[in-house]
Amino acid sequence: MTIAKGTALITGASTGIGAVYADRLAKRGHDLVLVARDETRLEQLAARLRKDAGVTVEVLRADLGTTADRAKVEERLKRDDIAVFVNNAGMAVTGPTVDADIEKLDAMIELNVMAAARLARVAAETFARKRAGTLINLASIAGITNDRPAVGVYYNATKAFLLSLSEGIETELAPLGVRVQAVLPGVTRTEIWERGGVDINQLPAEITMEVDDMVDAALAGLDAGESISIVSLPDNADWDAFKAARTAMYPNLSRRTPAPRYRVPARAA
Repeated sequence: MTIAKGTALITGASTGIGAVYADRLAKRGHDLVLVARDETRLEQLAARLRKDAGVTVEVLRADLGTTADRAKVEERLKRDDIAVFVNNAGMAVTGPTVDADIEKLDAMIELNVMAAARLARVAAETFARKRAGTLINLASIAGITNDRPAVGVYYNATKAFLLSLSEGIETELAPLGVRVQAVLPGVTRTEIWERGGVDINQLPAEITMEVDDMVDAALAGLDAGESISIVSLPDNADWDAFKAARTAMYPNLSRRTPAPRYRVPARAA
């Protein structure tokens, strides 16, 4: 499967995953709108991609943690030239919840949940109107490993939200011809770790993926038609089994009476 040609808007594009997505999508012929707080880095990346790929690159400096800047990005997403939205901007607060700075937790929720959700909603509306488009949400394996919060409980929860949002939006938009993909990287060598207070070089090399490999695998998954791409998972049947086990519970998740194990006396209907 291929994604429609047109402009790709990428958040968190100044470095790491976002910058590699910008490089790869430019080489596929997409014009770009690059969004991040660091305008100097954005301009440097834009200049290189204009030269190397011959595409048009627009720089939009924005702090997605603020309402005013987020509104600027939302307005840009509403324009008809946007064909791809890479919802990538995010941050991590590491360590035990009880030791975490609550203001940093709030900022992470604002960026990873509120901003990501609002921008996904605007992109979904734009693509639904055109009956075409590709929405790529950068979630994480942290969203399905809440029993092993290696980064932090709140970070895991924000990525679980984005995964759930992606699955729900995909069911709504697929009949309209709109692609939705949630990408679930494991540990990836980006600056998010340093900003979160973790030296990535201290993590086992066998669990750490280079960012170029991660993005290339995610785009290969998109081309293959995947709606969920766990880029380290050798056999996607494992994910299918995970979903099947979840689906098998559906008939018993909401019933008139409590489960027998609670020994609650049945009430008359």
